[in-house]
Amino acid sequence: MDTAIRPAEVRTRVTVPLRFPDGYATTAEVFTFTGLADGREHLALALGEWRAALAADGAPLVRPHSECLTGDVFGSERCDCGPQLREAVERIAAEGGFLLYLRQEGRGIGLYAKLDAYALQDAGLDTYEANLALGRGEDERDYSAAAQMLRALGAERIRLLSNNPDKALQLDALGIQVVGRVPTGVHLTEANAAYLSAKVSHTHHTLALPA
Repeated sequence: MDTAIRPAEVRTRVTVPLRFPDGYATTAEVFTFTGLADGREHLALALGEWRAALAADGAPLVRPHSECLTGDVFGSERCDCGPQLREAVERIAAEGGFLLYLRQEGRGIGLYAKLDAYALQDAGLDTYEANLALGRGEDERDYSAAAQMLRALGAERIRLLSNNPDKALQLDALGIQVVGRVPTGVHLTEANAAYLSAKVSHTHHTLALPA
């Protein structure tokens, strides 16, 4: 994580109507950027009355959402990413703010490595142990680009929609003031119960799982 990152700039902005499989629909202003620290093609989706949210108290609702092809696109139940994405879009649209779609598949280790980690989880390791067994970090995600994006959008004070305390810690260290943390819902399935349990016990995610 680079705490002295250079400014990024908005590259393009385009209006995109969104419709989810359950019928929920809204409209996003999708921003692209130049000068991002990691050189990846991250997106910011401005939702709802985001300008008013910035003007009112300077603390719009923001979710940094790491890309998950299996969950976001194919509806995999091994994680809670797809339901969290769907929930976040509706909640942010209702309040005004930004969804940052970050190209950090598999906690930053990539798609193929994530699927390799799934195979190790099938053999008994938890999600963090599997990454380590592959010679990778437990969580390699870096939110430097997210901080650049927020600064370019004028959102240097935010309410963070996330269960992950590391996101708040990194953004604070990068100069984005997290004035409140808002947990997402609990999207529990039989297939992701062990995964969610590991997030609670190992990295202290704020998930109220049933006993």
